[in-house]
Amino acid sequence: MSNELILGIDGGGSKVLVTLADKDGRILRTALGGGVNPMDNPDWQQELERHIEPFRNEPGLAAVGAALPAYGEVAHLSALQKQCIDDAFPDIRGIVLNDVDAAHLGAFAGRPGILVLSGTGSMSWARNGAGASARAGGWGDVIGDEGSSYWIGREALHLISQSLDGRAKPTAMARAIYDHLQLDIADPMNALGGWINGLARPRAGIAALSILVDRTAQQGDETAIGLIETAAEELAKHHWAIASHCETGTDWTYAGGTFSSRLLLEAVERRIGRRAVSPVLPPIGGALLAAAQLLDWPLDERWFGQIAVAAETVIARSRQ
Repeated sequence: MSNELILGIDGGGSKVLVTLADKDGRILRTALGGGVNPMDNPDWQQELERHIEPFRNEPGLAAVGAALPAYGEVAHLSALQKQCIDDAFPDIRGIVLNDVDAAHLGAFAGRPGILVLSGTGSMSWARNGAGASARAGGWGDVIGDEGSSYWIGREALHLISQSLDGRAKPTAMARAIYDHLQLDIADPMNALGGWINGLARPRAGIAALSILVDRTAQQGDETAIGLIETAAEELAKHHWAIASHCETGTDWTYAGGTFSSRLLLEAVERRIGRRAVSPVLPPIGGALLAAAQLLDWPLDERWFGQIAVAAETVIARSRQ
């Protein structure tokens, strides 16, 4: 058995997950931190450095795969991200790639396909039979990110304010969100405005409201159901925008926490006209796969299965 180890870094707008694994697909150690998106977190580098620091001098570490948000999108930020990883692991083989590229790599185990991602932000990524990639979306919360958890949370706040004003019909989302946030709905503007103003990370805080939207939709609230359906339409547009890049009938799959909503996934599937295939690996698995490929490890189904099970266990613990 080889003593070589690989490190996977899966960064996003709400969290960063760092995972150390061996050639047998066993996950040996992990670290979990806050968001590291340089587009909305001025402290992204300190957060990233703090959580990779314990792995810098790991005996046997041979390769690092860093999947980082916004990488390859804004040149000066991408240079800073690569420099951060290079400085942390100067003598280790490494690759930095966009977090959605890594999610696609893991979801299809390097094979062709279309990935629709909805987490704090949204984007689609395709890789065709020739290995060429294409993407759509990922413009950030000011310009885009339609169908993301942040977008859903923000739209929910719009609908709630209209409902409380009498500009729209009543919605159970109002009571659900005010109760969850322990806000006084009898003083709605002061309470909700104060909550917004007090958020240290507004994007992540608002994105978290999407869970309440899904819960209220499951209970039959028409406004919440309509919002989930609108989000599904936006995510389906991401798929349609790059479907022509791939061969006809190419499989599609999904990634990101927003897709924990069964209602959302089913609504996207109806619009695309095909069921999604299950991802082979979660996004952190894509970062580990990128690192393993640097070492030309002979990966088999057993390795993929071992990484998938171990990674899902880690992810489940991170949500507790």
